[in-house]
Amino acid sequence: MLLKWFDAREATAVGSALADQFLPESATAPRRGKSNDPQSQLKRFLQRVDQEAGPLKLNVFTRAKLANAFRWRLAEAGLETETVNELTRMLVQRLAVKRTPDSGSSTAAAVPAAGPRQIQGLLAQGNEHGARGELAQARECFAQVLEINPSHVVARNNLGVALLKLGRYQEAEEQFRRAVGSKPGYAEGQFNLGTVLRLRGRFVESEAPLRRALKLNPRHTEAQVSLGLTLILNARLKDARECFERALKGQPRHAGALSGLRQVASIEGRFDEALELYKRAVEADPKMSSAWAALPALRKMTAADAAWRDRAEALAAGGLAPLEEADLRFALGKYYDDLGDYARAFSSYQRANELHGMAADPYDRAEHTAFVDDMIRVYTREALGAPQPGGSDSTRPLFVVGMMRSGTSLVEQIIASHPSAFGAGELSFWANAMRRQETTLRRELLDTATRKKLADAYLEVLKAQSATAARVIDKATFNSDYLGPIHTVFPHARMIHVRRDPIDACLSCYFQQFPASLNFTTDLSNLAHYYREHHRLIEHWRSVLPRGVLLDVPYAELVADPERWTRAILEFAGLEWDPRCLEFQQTQRPVLTASSWQVRQKIYKGSVGRWHNYRKFIGPLLELEGLA
Repeated sequence: MLLKWFDAREATAVGSALADQFLPESATAPRRGKSNDPQSQLKRFLQRVDQEAGPLKLNVFTRAKLANAFRWRLAEAGLETETVNELTRMLVQRLAVKRTPDSGSSTAAAVPAAGPRQIQGLLAQGNEHGARGELAQARECFAQVLEINPSHVVARNNLGVALLKLGRYQEAEEQFRRAVGSKPGYAEGQFNLGTVLRLRGRFVESEAPLRRALKLNPRHTEAQVSLGLTLILNARLKDARECFERALKGQPRHAGALSGLRQVASIEGRFDEALELYKRAVEADPKMSSAWAALPALRKMTAADAAWRDRAEALAAGGLAPLEEADLRFALGKYYDDLGDYARAFSSYQRANELHGMAADPYDRAEHTAFVDDMIRVYTREALGAPQPGGSDSTRPLFVVGMMRSGTSLVEQIIASHPSAFGAGELSFWANAMRRQETTLRRELLDTATRKKLADAYLEVLKAQSATAARVIDKATFNSDYLGPIHTVFPHARMIHVRRDPIDACLSCYFQQFPASLNFTTDLSNLAHYYREHHRLIEHWRSVLPRGVLLDVPYAELVADPERWTRAILEFAGLEWDPRCLEFQQTQRPVLTASSWQVRQKIYKGSVGRWHNYRKFIGPLLELEGLA
């Protein structure tokens, strides 16, 4: 028999003994004439746990010690990780139930309640595991605290952190929500909830908990930086800059705040300043993955950047959380692509997307196809050609649409260089409005009152962007989905569709670190499906919108003959010719898309047909070849 009573120090010995008894049987059972059936072996193992550990006076703390010692002894013996984890889980479950000493059968009696001392021990142990990067063990410790006390807010929060670092983002969000639900005044929980919402692509939603965290603890520097990052993604650069500057007042070398200011400078086209901020951030924290990953976005990489590459590779292999490693893998993909090492570039991008996709909900192909079907069914030529009461006569809105990475930022930059135009970037108005109206939208045309309400509200949004511009450009690519409904609200507005080689566009999407909400971008098959549906819907809009409403701009032709197409675009938009539109790279304005660096360069043709460098790696996208 094993010891009947022991303290925490002895628990390690007991767990090791159980593992040692299991291992010889696993290795020698056939020679002893016993059944080699895995089920029989597991049954004998659990019987031994009941017989030898069941009668012991285990509390939660010593039970965790025993289980961890058992786990490590099995791992040291070379068992597969999956087997070790499953056996340990079974051991913990078995030990958590009180059994009668004579029969070994389960009873409803729970393990004696653990006191604050044991809870504190488990919390400390979980934190130690977390500090060493042993996240599964940390998660187990915090979960055991919650078995004892489900309302323990610190354990709930720490469990969420462990899940977050394990890449289980939805589960982490659930734990943070439960933590702040039981204690709304818990600043750390509010901070973590806001942060995970941003990581999952829910930028608008993430702001409120971050502001609550700062109201509860105005000196919470990490929450200040996290709020700044959220505000960048919500296109509020001035507010974001203030957050980072406020953080730096308290901690002048805070790498996250410096990196945030670097993002703002890059978006606003101040690349020399952005580069200096990058250097300050990595000097302040050489291990900060997102700071180190920033360099390839600021300039073209060369062979002289080998030291950067080596450091990035070392950091990426150092056991980072999934999204942190993804930052570096995307950056390494850009490095290798710039150097023409396409095999390594694709391998880096592939790993980056696998990691980044962990934060996303699954892409629902059937649902997206059904949405396109509904748009085609409801918004017919007859419906869009009829008078639309409630619609606006305004010609101020100018929509630039297309598949992501198709050249929409370039076209917006060209038009925004005109003194009578203003580039508003990717406004979220229509995506939000159409989401609220989706049930009606997919069944019938919007009614008169709704059209008038949307028209008035959108014109106010445009006025807030620019009170004087004759044309305000909205280049939200997802407006492509809603061109029919938008036309019923603004029948005199012009729409420009930028058309790029579908494989080039999709591959460029795969090479970008988009928000997790764009879940189709992390998988080539999903990208191919999404593009086919996008193309089907654009073909429909092209066939049913009245003549003169929609202009197709082929990206390859635009970069081959920029003056011809710039003149055509300005004429279509009702703007006089202005040569400044040909020098668009000199126009100073924020660009919040992944093209912030590219649109500040002169037109180049190197991105046309780029996908041929990756032909042997991109099988699912090759189905799109020849699709205009």
